[in-house]
Amino acid sequence: MFDSLSEKLGGILDRITRRGALAEADVDAALREVRRALLEADVALDVVRVFIERVKQGAVGVEVVKSVTPGQMVVKLVHDQLIETLGAQSQAIDLNAPAPVAIMLVGLQGSGKTTTAAKLAKRLTERQKRKTLMASLDVRRPAAMEQLAVLGRDTGIDTLPVVEGQQPVQIAKRALEAGRLGGYDVVLLDTAGRTTLDEAMMVEAADVKKAANPHEILLVADALTGQDAVNLARAFDQRVGLTGIVLTRVDGDGRGGAALSMRAVTGKPIKLIGTGEKMDALEEFDPARIAGRILGMGDIVALVEKAAANIDAEKAARVAERMRKGAFDLSDLREQLTQMTNMGGIAGLMGMMPGIAKMKNQLAAANLDEKVLKRQMAIIDSMTPKERRNPDVLKASRKKRIAAGSGTTPEAINKLLKMHRGMADMMKAMGGAKRGPMAGLAQAMGMGSGMPSPEDMKKLAEKMPGGLPPNLPGGMSGLPPKFPGTPGGLPGLGGKIPGLGGMPGFPGLGKKK
Repeated sequence: MFDSLSEKLGGILDRITRRGALAEADVDAALREVRRALLEADVALDVVRVFIERVKQGAVGVEVVKSVTPGQMVVKLVHDQLIETLGAQSQAIDLNAPAPVAIMLVGLQGSGKTTTAAKLAKRLTERQKRKTLMASLDVRRPAAMEQLAVLGRDTGIDTLPVVEGQQPVQIAKRALEAGRLGGYDVVLLDTAGRTTLDEAMMVEAADVKKAANPHEILLVADALTGQDAVNLARAFDQRVGLTGIVLTRVDGDGRGGAALSMRAVTGKPIKLIGTGEKMDALEEFDPARIAGRILGMGDIVALVEKAAANIDAEKAARVAERMRKGAFDLSDLREQLTQMTNMGGIAGLMGMMPGIAKMKNQLAAANLDEKVLKRQMAIIDSMTPKERRNPDVLKASRKKRIAAGSGTTPEAINKLLKMHRGMADMMKAMGGAKRGPMAGLAQAMGMGSGMPSPEDMKKLAEKMPGGLPPNLPGGMSGLPPKFPGTPGGLPGLGGKIPGLGGMPGFPGLGKKK
């Protein structure tokens, strides 16, 4: 969602950081460009004015102008102000209340309330071990209640049975009573929406609030609506009283203005963001991480979380031991490819790496084919167990059979076998180094085996137009020296995020045909 804003701000700030010294005229010119970029991203005019004024107050002064790297200081000020505008600190859903805790979702029709209710219920159940009940209060939209019931069955979350003829206030009271009698920790109330703001919707939401007295009232807003999202948030806050905001479709092509504006205009925190269609595509909103993404500094924390969520630690330990002994077969390679796919594929992982935004054009020109991972897995799936354990038996006739079974060619099979041999030889040479199953793949892809050395960073800087992002809080060029909250490192990643040396080199990927 923030790609356009990120690209524009990145270009503006790159020009500043190349200057040895900055005069007030330089700062003014840069901030005019920043102002234009924010307005084009649909950020509210009042928010842009305050943003620019605060950055200018910090940027124009003797200390900054005489600084050794004044351009970097301006970038830091923009970064800090982005964090401040987005909310300074992340705020999670508050469940600190007597059970059952009522959470009410409000918003326009089509904003994703029902899907968000199911995602939130799944998150509360799986991550916080809260017994959750979902109830649909939408008696106007056809099949709205059935939609929530289907999502409940798919996610294994209980939903309130439908009673024909009941109105939203009656359903809310029945849901809370069922929550008390059933021993539920949380009751989610999915209210009705309209295509536009209208009085009837507001009155209904206010009545439900009065009857249910929810602990949290969350506005579910579509990030693609731009300026209208700000008016929506202001209207609901005045009539119902919001405690937080959930932004959906953050993975879409919206320009990011809603996120920057809603928090500043309403003063209500953005608590969650929907990042995809899958039921687990709901993340806590962290201003510092989003600001880092906007300025192209990557999102190491999100990469850490993806690794922790998608890598089976026990399986990783078993495969690591096999690697240590040099017994790395094609079944092990398939396991690595599967884990990489689950973590978002090449593009998903690289998008969270610091500095990658500056290589966006080169990566686009490289034309990487994400489907190659699935094709490689299909090749391995078409082999017999014996062939996976001992690839040396794969002669021409067997390759022809595997190619027919996987819908590929013998040449694609040869490329896969070459990649596997390279990884196996490398892991055997590493001897006693115990590493997770992703580490071998990372190093075979030219990404190193640990945090980059100064020499690696220098090489990477030479590949990037304009150099690396400036030294902002968190270590060298935006790379945190350690990862908070991950004692002992990351499961399956050898305890470290792979280095960035030689990032564009991906064996076996090639260009799209």
